[in-house]
Amino acid sequence: MLERDARAALARGDLPAAAAAAKRLTEVSPHQPEGYFLLAMAAVEAGHVTRAIPLVEIAVDRGEQAEHLAQLAKLLVLVRRDGEARAAARRAMAASPADPLTFDTIGCVLARLGDHEGSLAPFAAAVEGEPENLEYRYNLAAACGFTGDVKQARAHYEAILARDPGNGRVHYALAILSRQTAQAHHVPRLEAALASAARPEDALRIRYALAKELEDLGETGMSLHHLSSANEAQRSAVGYDFAQDAGIFDAIEALFAGDGSGLAAGEGQSGEAPIFVVGMPRTGTTLVDRILSSHPAVEAAGELQAMPLAVKQLAAPYLAGAASRRVIDPETVAASGRIDPAALGDAYLARASVHRAHGKARFTDKLPANFLYIGHIMRALPEARVVCLRRHPMDTVWSNYKNLFASQSAYYAYSYDLMDTARYFARFDRLMALWDQLWPGRLLQLSYEALVTDQEAQTRSLLAYCGLEWDDACLSFHQNHAAVATPSAAQVRRPMNGDALGRWRAYSAALEPARLWLAGQGIAVD
Repeated sequence: MLERDARAALARGDLPAAAAAAKRLTEVSPHQPEGYFLLAMAAVEAGHVTRAIPLVEIAVDRGEQAEHLAQLAKLLVLVRRDGEARAAARRAMAASPADPLTFDTIGCVLARLGDHEGSLAPFAAAVEGEPENLEYRYNLAAACGFTGDVKQARAHYEAILARDPGNGRVHYALAILSRQTAQAHHVPRLEAALASAARPEDALRIRYALAKELEDLGETGMSLHHLSSANEAQRSAVGYDFAQDAGIFDAIEALFAGDGSGLAAGEGQSGEAPIFVVGMPRTGTTLVDRILSSHPAVEAAGELQAMPLAVKQLAAPYLAGAASRRVIDPETVAASGRIDPAALGDAYLARASVHRAHGKARFTDKLPANFLYIGHIMRALPEARVVCLRRHPMDTVWSNYKNLFASQSAYYAYSYDLMDTARYFARFDRLMALWDQLWPGRLLQLSYEALVTDQEAQTRSLLAYCGLEWDDACLSFHQNHAAVATPSAAQVRRPMNGDALGRWRAYSAALEPARLWLAGQGIAVD
C-alpha cells in the first residue's frame, strides 16, 4: 500500500506526499529496498541529486534490482562519476530488466558515456517492449546512426515521423544522416513541416535541416536564408555575449603568458602518453581521430570532459568564492595555475581510464575545446602529444556557423553569429600562437587542406609525431567501424576527398564582413 501510494504521488508530482509515503515505508520495512529507492526518486524530482545517490545505494545494498541500478547509473552520470555509472549500468543489464523504461535508462547512460555500441541492445529492448514510445525509438535510431547502420537509423526515424510529422529533432537527424541528392531529399516535406510547426524548437531544427539539405542540393540562397533565421533565433534563446568567451581567453593568456608567478612548480605525470586531437570544431578533428584510432596500438576514447573536469575539480579549493556551474570561466582559469601538475595528470588519467575499453597502449581524446587547456596538458602530461587541426579561416568560420552543435553547450554558443564566430577564430588563432611560443615543437599544427590533398605524406608525419610505427590501416580510416557521434559521421565513413575544401566561397557575399574583419586582424583569408 505505501509503495503504491509513493509511486502514485510521484506520478502526479506530489513530492511531499511521495516522500512521506516512502519515508514511512523505510520505517515499516527497513530491510527492503523500495522505500529508500522511492525516497531517492522524490529527492531527484525535487532537484537534490547528490542527496538521492546514497539513498539509491542503500536500496541496491538490499537487493540488486535492475530498476534501482539503472537509476543509480543515471544519477552517477549526472555528477560525473563515470566509472561507477558504467559499472552500475552493466550490473543493471545483468539483472535482467523487466520494463522498457529501465532498458532505455541503461541505454541512455551508456550513450552518455560514449558506449554507443553497448547502448544498442538496451535501446532495442526498450523499443521491443514499447513500440509506440517515440522517445525510445529516437534513442535507438540515434545509436544506429552513430554506429554506422544508416539504413536502420533511417527506418526508425521515418517510423517516428509517421506518427509525429512535425518532430523537428527527427527531421534534423535525417538531414545530417547522409548527403542529400537531387534524386533523394526531403525538402518539400521539410517545407510543409516548417509551415505547420507549432513549437518554436521544432521550427528551429526544421530550418537547420532545410539549410543542410538545400546546401547539399546547391541551393545556396535559400539555404542561407533558413540558416540565418535559425541561428538568429538560437542566439537570442541562449543570450550569448562574446565577452563571455573573451574573458576566458584573456584569463588563459594572463596565466600562461605572464611571469610564471601564478603557476605551481612541478614536473607533471610521466608515463602514459595520450594523444589530444584539438582545434575549432568542424576542421577535421574527427577525421584525424579516425586515422589515429585505425592504428592497432591506438583506441579512440571519445570527446572526453576529463581534462576540463579535472581542472575544475582541482582548482575549486583555490577559488576566493564558490565555484560557478560553468566548467570553464575566468575565475577557474586563474585558480588553476595553483594546481600541482602531477596531481592534474593523475586526475586526468583516472577520469580518462573509464573510457578506455580495449586495453591498447595509446588512446586519443578528441574534445576540440581542449585547445583551451594545452598549457595544462603540457605541464601535467609532458609526454602527451597534441595535434591541432588548422583549416582555412573562412571554411572554419562557415563550417562552425552552419552547424547546430549541442544546443545547451556553452562551448559553441559563439557559432550562432558570423561575426562572433570570426572573433572566436581570431582568439583561437592567437592562443595557438602563444602555445607554440611557450612550447616550441611540442605540438603539431596539422593543415586539413594538406591532409586532404597529400594523405599519405601527412599521415606519415602525423604518426611519426605521435611516436607510432607506420601502419597501412591508417590510410583506410573509412573502414574503421567504431561509433561516431559528431556531424562528421557520414563524411568519415567515406574515403579521403576534397569535397569540403573552399566551400565557403559559395557564400562569399554573405561572409564578406567576416573576411574583411579577419584580414584586418592580420589573418590570411585569401
